[in-house]
Amino acid sequence: MTSSLPVEFFPPLNTLPGARHCFTTRVAGVDVQADKAEALRRLDQVHRGIRKELGIGSGALVTAQQVHGNAIGVVDAPITVDRCFDEADGLITNQREVCLGIYVADCCAVYLVDPVRHAIGLVHSGRKGTELGITRRAIALMHERFGTEPGDLVVQLSPCIRPPHYEVDFAAEIVANCRAAGVRQIHDSGICTACDLQRYYSYRAEKGKTGRMLALLTMTADQPAP
Repeated sequence: MTSSLPVEFFPPLNTLPGARHCFTTRVAGVDVQADKAEALRRLDQVHRGIRKELGIGSGALVTAQQVHGNAIGVVDAPITVDRCFDEADGLITNQREVCLGIYVADCCAVYLVDPVRHAIGLVHSGRKGTELGITRRAIALMHERFGTEPGDLVVQLSPCIRPPHYEVDFAAEIVANCRAAGVRQIHDSGICTACDLQRYYSYRAEKGKTGRMLALLTMTADQPAP
């Protein structure tokens, strides 16, 4: 069913009970030679169709404005309508069927799954966000708000730009930050977005006129409460 969809999945997340995820890839036939807002508008119907076909989140879709900062939006109560957190680059929730969404095109989407507390997080971390420690901040906030222990977390890094196409290896810094926070299960895709423009969008390689990949993560309602 999913073979024709422009998506990929990460094996470490596939094995976690209740967690559903995907990472969209380049969509053939959609002209994304435009600014970000217009490119996302053109991709929106495809992204909605992917979410529907995969059954990723029957509830609200929660996104972030993504300003390359380190603010985290928290959803700790039921919501029924889509929401975008202003001035935020990370999202965490302990609510079932709430779907978190982060857009990237060279920056890294960092998936955070706590299979014990059934809490999740999704972070947009490029060079600036990594310098500001956004992933460590999300981990600390999941501990504070949901009781997540860093040692229980499973962390997955999406494809992102890497040397030699970029001067900083911020993916390696994200991994190091997660380890320093006490995370033991860290998985990096190891893929460079600028290396494969047939499959991924790259802001750097395409000089800013390009689309966005969409990272989606949700926790289904069929898991018992912790």
